[in-house]
Amino acid sequence: MHYAGTVDYNINNWLVKNKDPLNETVVGLYQKSTVKLLATLFANYAGADSVQESGGKGKGGGGKKKGSSFQTVSALHRENLNKLMTNLRSTHPHFVRCIIPNETKTPGAMENPLVMHQLRCNGVLEGIRICRKGFPNRILYGDFKQRYRILNPSAIPEGQFIDNKKASEKLLGSLDIDHNQYKLGHTKVFFKAGLLGLLEEMRDDRLALIITRIQARSRGVLARIEFQKIVERRDALLVIQWNIRAFMGVKNWPWMKMYFKIKPLLKSAETEKEMANMKEEFAKLKEAYAKSEARKKELEEKMVTLLQEKNDLQLQVQTEQDNLCDAEERCEGLIKSKIQLEAKIKELTERLEDEEEMNAELTAKKRKLEDECSELKKDIDDLELTLAKVEKEKHATENKARIEELEEELEAERAARAKVEKQRADLSRELEEISERLEEVGWSKYAPD
Repeated sequence: MHYAGTVDYNINNWLVKNKDPLNETVVGLYQKSTVKLLATLFANYAGADSVQESGGKGKGGGGKKKGSSFQTVSALHRENLNKLMTNLRSTHPHFVRCIIPNETKTPGAMENPLVMHQLRCNGVLEGIRICRKGFPNRILYGDFKQRYRILNPSAIPEGQFIDNKKASEKLLGSLDIDHNQYKLGHTKVFFKAGLLGLLEEMRDDRLALIITRIQARSRGVLARIEFQKIVERRDALLVIQWNIRAFMGVKNWPWMKMYFKIKPLLKSAETEKEMANMKEEFAKLKEAYAKSEARKKELEEKMVTLLQEKNDLQLQVQTEQDNLCDAEERCEGLIKSKIQLEAKIKELTERLEDEEEMNAELTAKKRKLEDECSELKKDIDDLELTLAKVEKEKHATENKARIEELEEELEAERAARAKVEKQRADLSRELEEISERLEEVGWSKYAPD
């Protein structure tokens, strides 16, 4: 079944036209399978033979045939669909449905069954039905709050922070609409078809009412301003009329005629008096101008002097700045030298402490060696006394065995004495080395840096 009704299909060569080639690698695996049935089914697969034949013909043509054989119908459809979706996302398309109103091409005539048939065949009615079941319109909470807050400003409290989602929920709850026609999401509010248009109409009505009130108040203010101007003009006209009537009533009086004749004479006297005042004022201005010129000349001379002093001070300041820069450079050099000297002093102090520790160790070792040397000297003296005693006994006795024994003891004593002499020489040499090291340490300790 189709939107337009029953559609007849021709199934001749259906499988041939919609045949998708298998991957050649998969076919090769099937042919080498240990399952005999699977290997038998794909033993004479045409794709494998064509690949082998194309491989024998040449590299270029074979590669093209193999690549084209992998392009399945589903892959081609998917590729075309991806291209179409890429174009749609990169542009803003608008679709236009062309509907034939009648078969006779008569203007203004509408055949409803024909139009409905076209809408049904094109899927427009089905699309509208699906659209009405879902929520096709959606707006971010912030945008909804900003655009439709005008419908009921009192629903959102002023002077306190409120989340956009809660504000939108309160605003929608306060409106007289079907609350089943919208749903609240995490970041957007979703509307069923028609509700957003209703909100736009309500917003337009609200804006029209507000604009009408603003226009009415503006017209009222302008009308009151114009009325005030009319009242002021009327009062001015009344004053002018009163003055004209009063003048017309007194212009023929004798004293008024005399006043009209005397008035020009009064003006000439006033003019002469004004001229005298102007001459006096001119003299004062001339004197003031002379004083101002003298003052100006004096100030110019003073300005020249001040400019010279300013230039001298600028030169002096420049010289002081140069001296200050030199002093700062010298100060920076001294600070760097101080830091280097402090580091060197610290290093020498550490070396001195190490040398003092080494000196103390060598002094203790020297004392120990001196004690050992004195003990060895004492042992040597004892051995010499024993040797003298043995020699004396040797001369005193005539016992041969005793003599031999004493000779053996003498030899042993001589060997011991030689050993002691050797140890003594070693200790003396070591003592000399220690003394030399102590002298070097002492010299490095008191030597100047």
